[in-house]
Amino acid sequence: MNQKNTISILSKKFALRMIKLYKYLLEEKHEYIMSKQVYRSGTSIGANIAESRNAQSTADFINKLSIALKEADETEYWLELLHESETIDDKQFESIISDLKVIIGTLTKIIKKLKEKAKQ
Repeated sequence: MNQKNTISILSKKFALRMIKLYKYLLEEKHEYIMSKQVYRSGTSIGANIAESRNAQSTADFINKLSIALKEADETEYWLELLHESETIDDKQFESIISDLKVIIGTLTKIIKKLKEKAKQ
């Protein structure tokens, strides 16, 4: 499986986790603001990756993946806030953040390779 397929699968699984986290935060923690933010940015990662499949050029493809990477960075911020505010515990945080780090690393690798290839 190539990295493009891998990142699509990883980001979709992550989006599903964000949906479950959102429901948990609303129903169990009664957290309405940060839950909506992490839900929006966490599901947007995969949406931008999905959108990249129909990119009109390599530059457009890189741009879509770069937007996905920015959304991943934002998601990391919201997860850190949820953790540091003790809204989610260490175990929940570590589990989710490790998945997110894999996505960030994979996106970074893909973007770097595409930029290097475009320079040639």
